[in-house]
Amino acid sequence: MPFLPPFIEPTRHSDPDSALAQVRKIYSQQIAHLRGAMQRFVAGEDLPGHVRACYPYVRIHTDTVIRQEVLENLGLSYGFVAGVGRFETTLTRPDLYARYYLEQFRLLQQNHGVELEVGTSTQPIPVHFSFAENDHLEGSLSPARRMMLRDLFDLPDLGSMDDGIANGTWAPHPGEAQPLALFTAARVDYSLHRLRHYTGTLPEWFQNFVLFTNYQFYIDEFVRLGHEEMANPDSGYAAFVEPGNVVTRRAGLAPEPGDELGAVPGRLPQMPAYHLSRPGHGGITMVNIGVGPANAKTITDHIAVLRPHAWMMLGHCAGLRNSQQLGDYVLAHAYVREDHVLDEELPLWVPIPALAEIQLALERAVADVTQCQGADLKRIMRTGTVASTDNRNWELLPNNMPQRRFSQSRAVALDMESATIAANGFRFRVPYGTLLCVSDKPLHGEIKLPGMANKFYRERVDQHLRIGMRAIEILRAEGPQRLHSRKLRSFDEVAFQ
Repeated sequence: MPFLPPFIEPTRHSDPDSALAQVRKIYSQQIAHLRGAMQRFVAGEDLPGHVRACYPYVRIHTDTVIRQEVLENLGLSYGFVAGVGRFETTLTRPDLYARYYLEQFRLLQQNHGVELEVGTSTQPIPVHFSFAENDHLEGSLSPARRMMLRDLFDLPDLGSMDDGIANGTWAPHPGEAQPLALFTAARVDYSLHRLRHYTGTLPEWFQNFVLFTNYQFYIDEFVRLGHEEMANPDSGYAAFVEPGNVVTRRAGLAPEPGDELGAVPGRLPQMPAYHLSRPGHGGITMVNIGVGPANAKTITDHIAVLRPHAWMMLGHCAGLRNSQQLGDYVLAHAYVREDHVLDEELPLWVPIPALAEIQLALERAVADVTQCQGADLKRIMRTGTVASTDNRNWELLPNNMPQRRFSQSRAVALDMESATIAANGFRFRVPYGTLLCVSDKPLHGEIKLPGMANKFYRERVDQHLRIGMRAIEILRAEGPQRLHSRKLRSFDEVAFQ
């Protein structure tokens, strides 16, 4: 027989705050049950059965389709279900997602006028996702008792955490509820677990605006600017966080509990993340994804569960046109996807549209930072198609077939990450954009030489990064409601943003 915590009956709520409080209550009880059982197991006790705890759920029942006039007045592309029936999702980490859940609950009730049902689901919480940040209880187990873990506790079940909902391939079984969110609670927990591993920072530090780069030069400059902001008592940012959860508070702000636990890691993680934090997660996260589409897909797969307001790629590219100069900018308005890492999840026939809100913010940011307007702006920034490849040495292929394809597609620049980041933004309904800087022109004999490249990077990176940060300031001022476009929503879209 399973060893379960006391059952908490489902409750109905007309107030989003009380619904969230009930989610907290259930989640806390279930996690405490798992942690307590694990501590007893590590201490050598025999447990009374297979230990099980389950995620809370939220559910609504609708019997009418939302009225067209309501949709028109909303000005939002989310916050409502597509039809009549039963809709639900499992929930996790209400401490981390409190603001997000509260907003989704409020919109559901406002738009449908129905009660929110909160209860305990039948989806088990894997024991790995129950540990507190600094708990490493399993490390003290003998090999024999470690082998017993799978018999006594639930382990991650990949069948309950795939991306069928986001990919548009999920179909309900007869009598099964429709989803309210893109991700189940187990899928969210899986990604939160992975983010710690890949980035070296806690998910709590991630901000709602994310910059990706493929060069360490950008990170070096972001670190310099981050510490510069922390030395300014009037900065709008409250903290700067580096890998190892090393926290620097703004001048005049006292350290907060937990800051002392941060430590510089012995070596950097695979894709280190840095965070300029603002209240309400309104700051900037920057991640060095390295070179290649595999990393770009991996990190965006996981950051997507944090439901950021936007992510953008800032990096270097090969200029494909003779008219381009080293240091010119390229604002992507279309993508050629030769990265191949998303071919199974997002077929190549799916177009990846440019999003006007991001495009306008990036163009305005280039103008603000460079002080160029009109014809002068066009001389340093070209809008066009960016091709992303998974072959770093594409120009060495026999007969140079990629060059012909890139010419036929009218591409103006080539890299290895931008199309992946844009495509995964489209797939996960996260607004996306790309601003690249031409660092070489391999088709025209202008390749990177060590001394020239280092000088170029030092001169251009500061301006390019400031443009990205300025674009985020513009988007933040306009508000996230404008960002989450209907372009990214499918026919029968989930209600949660």
